Amino acid sequence: MSSTSYKSGSEKKRTGALTRRGFVIGLPFALAACQSQRPSTSIASLAPPQFFGGGGDVTYGGFNYASAYAPINDNGFLLPAIQYQNFDPVYLRQYVSYPTQYEPGTIVVDPRSKFLYLIEPGGQAIRYGIGVGREGFAWSGEARVGYKRVWPKWFPPDEMIARQPELAKYDDGMDGSPANPIGARGLYLWQGNKDTLYRIHGTNQPESIGTNASSGCIRLWQQDIIDLYDRVPLDAKVVVLA
Repeated sequence: MSSTSYKSGSEKKRTGALTRRGFVIGLPFALAACQSQRPSTSIASLAPPQFFGGGGDVTYGGFNYASAYAPINDNGFLLPAIQYQNFDPVYLRQYVSYPTQYEPGTIVVDPRSKFLYLIEPGGQAIRYGIGVGREGFAWSGEARVGYKRVWPKWFPPDEMIARQPELAKYDDGMDGSPANPIGARGLYLWQGNKDTLYRIHGTNQPESIGTNASSGCIRLWQQDIIDLYDRVPLDAKVVVLA
Protein backbone atom coordinates (compact mmCIF):
# COMPACT_ATOMS: atom_id res chain seq x y z
CA MET A 1 0.00 0.00 0.00
CA SER A 2 2.06 2.92 -1.23
CA SER A 3 -0.40 5.75 -1.77
CA THR A 4 -0.93 8.11 1.13
CA SER A 5 -3.57 10.63 2.12
CA TYR A 6 -4.40 11.80 5.58
CA LYS A 7 -6.88 13.80 7.59
CA SER A 8 -8.10 13.30 11.10
CA GLY A 9 -11.78 12.40 11.37
CA SER A 10 -12.69 15.93 12.44
CA GLU A 11 -10.52 17.44 9.71
CA LYS A 12 -12.22 15.31 7.07
CA LYS A 13 -15.63 16.61 8.12
CA ARG A 14 -14.45 20.22 8.21
CA THR A 15 -12.83 20.20 4.79
CA GLY A 16 -15.90 18.58 3.20
CA ALA A 17 -15.74 19.04 -0.54
CA LEU A 18 -12.29 20.63 -0.41
CA THR A 19 -10.13 18.10 -2.22
CA ARG A 20 -6.35 18.10 -2.41
CA ARG A 21 -6.64 18.67 -6.16
CA GLY A 22 -8.88 21.70 -5.70
CA PHE A 23 -6.60 23.08 -3.03
CA VAL A 24 -3.46 22.67 -5.13
CA ILE A 25 -5.03 24.51 -8.08
CA GLY A 26 -5.30 27.59 -5.87
CA LEU A 27 -1.84 27.32 -4.37
CA PRO A 28 0.06 29.56 -6.83
CA PHE A 29 -2.23 32.44 -5.85
CA ALA A 30 -2.65 31.73 -2.16
CA LEU A 31 1.05 31.16 -1.55
CA ALA A 32 2.55 33.73 -3.88
CA ALA A 33 3.62 35.93 -0.97
CA CYS A 34 5.31 33.13 0.98
CA GLN A 35 7.33 31.26 -1.61
CA SER A 36 10.76 30.31 -0.24
CA GLN A 37 14.04 30.20 -2.05
CA ARG A 38 16.81 27.85 -1.03
CA PRO A 39 18.98 29.65 1.53
CA SER A 40 22.64 30.08 0.81
CA THR A 41 24.20 27.18 2.68
CA SER A 42 27.43 25.33 3.01
CA ILE A 43 26.68 21.73 3.81
CA ALA A 44 29.46 19.93 5.61
CA SER A 45 31.21 17.43 3.39
CA LEU A 46 30.74 14.08 5.09
CA ALA A 47 32.78 11.40 3.40
CA PRO A 48 30.85 8.15 2.95
CA PRO A 49 31.69 6.08 6.03
CA GLN A 50 33.71 2.95 5.47
CA PHE A 51 32.42 1.09 8.51
CA PHE A 52 29.41 -0.58 6.91
CA GLY A 53 29.76 -4.31 6.87
CA GLY A 54 31.87 -4.36 10.01
CA GLY A 55 30.82 -5.45 13.46
CA GLY A 56 30.01 -3.43 16.54
CA ASP A 57 28.11 -0.20 17.05
CA VAL A 58 28.36 2.51 14.42
CA THR A 59 28.67 6.12 15.53
CA TYR A 60 28.73 8.75 12.80
CA GLY A 61 27.36 12.24 12.41
CA GLY A 62 26.67 12.44 16.14
CA PHE A 63 24.43 9.36 16.39
CA ASN A 64 24.97 5.75 17.32
CA TYR A 65 23.05 4.09 14.51
CA ALA A 66 22.83 0.67 16.11
CA SER A 67 20.83 2.40 18.84
CA ALA A 68 19.09 5.07 16.75
CA TYR A 69 17.74 2.52 14.27
CA ALA A 70 17.20 -0.41 16.64
CA PRO A 71 13.82 -2.14 16.91
CA ILE A 72 11.52 -0.38 19.36
CA ASN A 73 8.20 -0.98 21.07
CA ASP A 74 6.17 2.17 20.54
CA ASN A 75 2.75 2.47 22.18
CA GLY A 76 2.36 -1.29 22.01
CA PHE A 77 3.52 -1.61 18.39
CA LEU A 78 6.81 -3.32 17.57
CA LEU A 79 8.79 -1.45 14.92
CA PRO A 80 11.57 -3.41 13.22
CA ALA A 81 15.14 -2.17 13.02
CA ILE A 82 16.18 -0.06 10.06
CA GLN A 83 18.87 -1.93 8.13
CA TYR A 84 20.90 1.25 7.80
CA GLN A 85 23.90 -0.58 6.38
CA ASN A 86 21.89 -1.13 3.19
CA PHE A 87 21.24 2.57 2.52
CA ASP A 88 23.30 5.43 1.20
CA PRO A 89 24.76 6.93 4.41
CA VAL A 90 23.82 10.47 3.34
CA TYR A 91 20.22 9.62 4.28
CA LEU A 92 21.06 8.58 7.84
CA ARG A 93 20.20 10.98 10.64
CA GLN A 94 23.24 13.17 11.28
CA TYR A 95 24.45 16.58 12.38
CA VAL A 96 25.66 18.77 9.53
CA SER A 97 26.85 22.33 9.04
CA TYR A 98 23.90 24.36 7.78
CA PRO A 99 24.31 28.15 8.05
CA THR A 100 20.90 29.69 7.47
CA GLN A 101 18.75 32.70 8.20
CA TYR A 102 16.21 30.57 10.06
CA GLU A 103 16.00 30.37 13.84
CA PRO A 104 16.89 27.20 15.77
CA GLY A 105 13.86 24.93 15.98
CA THR A 106 12.80 25.63 12.39
CA ILE A 107 12.18 22.67 10.08
CA VAL A 108 13.48 23.14 6.54
CA VAL A 109 12.30 20.60 3.96
CA ASP A 110 14.23 20.26 0.70
CA PRO A 111 12.10 17.88 -1.40
CA ARG A 112 14.41 17.85 -4.42
CA SER A 113 17.50 16.92 -2.41
CA LYS A 114 15.51 14.44 -0.27
CA PHE A 115 16.57 16.03 3.03
CA LEU A 116 14.79 17.53 6.03
CA TYR A 117 16.74 19.79 8.35
CA LEU A 118 15.97 20.67 11.96
CA ILE A 119 17.88 23.89 12.60
CA GLU A 120 20.17 23.85 15.63
CA PRO A 121 22.20 26.69 17.20
CA GLY A 122 25.64 27.59 15.88
CA GLY A 123 25.03 27.03 12.19
CA GLN A 124 24.26 23.36 12.66
CA ALA A 125 21.28 21.18 11.83
CA ILE A 126 20.09 17.63 12.28
CA ARG A 127 19.58 16.25 8.79
CA TYR A 128 17.16 13.42 8.05
CA GLY A 129 16.74 11.53 4.81
CA ILE A 130 13.24 11.68 3.35
CA GLY A 131 11.10 10.17 0.64
CA VAL A 132 8.94 12.57 -1.35
CA GLY A 133 5.51 11.66 -2.67
CA ARG A 134 3.65 13.35 -5.50
CA GLU A 135 1.98 15.78 -3.09
CA GLY A 136 5.38 16.63 -1.60
CA PHE A 137 6.20 18.63 -4.74
CA ALA A 138 2.78 20.31 -4.93
CA TRP A 139 3.33 22.92 -2.24
CA SER A 140 6.11 25.16 -1.01
CA GLY A 141 6.22 28.07 1.37
CA GLU A 142 6.18 28.73 5.10
CA ALA A 143 3.82 27.20 7.63
CA ARG A 144 3.71 25.99 11.21
CA VAL A 145 3.12 22.67 12.91
CA GLY A 146 -0.60 22.99 13.64
CA TYR A 147 -1.17 19.46 14.89
CA LYS A 148 0.95 16.54 16.04
CA ARG A 149 -0.45 13.02 15.99
CA VAL A 150 0.81 9.71 17.41
CA TRP A 151 -0.11 6.78 15.15
CA PRO A 152 -2.55 8.90 13.11
CA LYS A 153 -5.42 7.50 11.08
CA TRP A 154 -5.07 7.08 7.32
CA PHE A 155 -7.85 7.96 4.89
CA PRO A 156 -7.37 6.46 1.41
CA PRO A 157 -8.17 9.02 -1.29
CA ASP A 158 -11.24 8.49 -3.43
CA GLU A 159 -9.20 7.75 -6.55
CA MET A 160 -7.34 5.01 -4.69
CA ILE A 161 -10.60 3.44 -3.50
CA ALA A 162 -11.81 3.50 -7.12
CA ARG A 163 -8.74 1.47 -8.10
CA GLN A 164 -8.84 -0.78 -5.06
CA PRO A 165 -12.48 -1.17 -3.93
CA GLU A 166 -11.42 -3.32 -0.98
CA LEU A 167 -10.11 -0.13 0.64
CA ALA A 168 -13.66 1.25 0.92
CA LYS A 169 -13.79 -0.25 4.40
CA TYR A 170 -11.31 2.46 5.43
CA ASP A 171 -13.51 5.33 4.27
CA ASP A 172 -13.81 6.36 7.93
CA GLY A 173 -10.09 5.90 8.43
CA MET A 174 -7.60 3.14 9.05
CA ASP A 175 -6.45 3.13 12.65
CA GLY A 176 -2.79 3.68 13.38
CA SER A 177 -0.66 0.54 13.27
CA PRO A 178 2.51 -0.69 11.56
CA ALA A 179 0.30 -1.56 8.55
CA ASN A 180 -0.84 2.06 8.28
CA PRO A 181 1.11 3.70 5.42
CA ILE A 182 1.59 7.05 7.17
CA GLY A 183 3.49 5.54 10.04
CA ALA A 184 4.06 6.22 13.69
CA ARG A 185 3.79 10.02 13.77
CA GLY A 186 2.32 12.88 11.78
CA LEU A 187 3.10 16.60 11.72
CA TYR A 188 0.27 18.63 10.13
CA LEU A 189 1.23 21.93 8.50
CA TRP A 190 -1.06 24.92 8.81
CA GLN A 191 -0.97 28.54 7.66
CA GLY A 192 -2.94 30.64 10.13
CA ASN A 193 -6.21 28.75 10.62
CA LYS A 194 -6.02 26.91 7.29
CA ASP A 195 -4.75 23.39 6.76
CA THR A 196 -2.23 23.26 3.92
CA LEU A 197 -2.94 19.51 3.53
CA TYR A 198 0.84 19.05 3.67
CA ARG A 199 2.17 16.44 6.09
CA ILE A 200 5.45 15.16 7.46
CA HIS A 201 4.96 11.55 8.49
CA GLY A 202 6.46 8.11 8.89
CA THR A 203 6.43 5.18 6.50
CA ASN A 204 6.23 1.39 6.60
CA GLN A 205 8.29 1.29 3.40
CA PRO A 206 11.85 2.07 4.54
CA GLU A 207 13.22 1.47 1.03
CA SER A 208 11.35 4.59 -0.16
CA ILE A 209 13.66 6.99 1.71
CA GLY A 210 15.83 8.91 -0.73
CA THR A 211 13.36 8.32 -3.57
CA ASN A 212 10.32 9.87 -5.25
CA ALA A 213 7.43 7.86 -3.82
CA SER A 214 4.18 7.26 -5.65
CA SER A 215 2.07 9.34 -3.29
CA GLY A 216 2.01 11.11 0.05
CA CYS A 217 3.96 14.17 1.18
CA ILE A 218 7.20 13.92 3.16
CA ARG A 219 8.01 10.56 4.72
CA LEU A 220 10.76 9.57 7.16
CA TRP A 221 11.86 6.27 8.62
CA GLN A 222 9.73 5.38 11.64
CA GLN A 223 12.61 5.87 14.07
CA ASP A 224 13.41 9.24 12.48
CA ILE A 225 9.86 10.62 12.54
CA ILE A 226 9.60 9.63 16.21
CA ASP A 227 12.90 11.41 16.90
CA LEU A 228 11.78 14.53 14.99
CA TYR A 229 8.32 14.50 16.62
CA ASP A 230 9.89 14.49 20.09
CA ARG A 231 12.13 17.46 19.25
CA VAL A 232 9.55 19.70 17.57
CA PRO A 233 6.85 21.61 19.51
CA LEU A 234 3.48 22.75 18.26
CA ASP A 235 3.66 25.98 16.24
CA ALA A 236 7.24 25.29 15.16
CA LYS A 237 8.04 27.07 11.91
CA VAL A 238 8.32 24.92 8.79
CA VAL A 239 9.85 26.05 5.50
CA VAL A 240 9.29 23.89 2.43
CA LEU A 241 11.67 24.86 -0.36
CA ALA A 242 10.46 25.15 -3.94
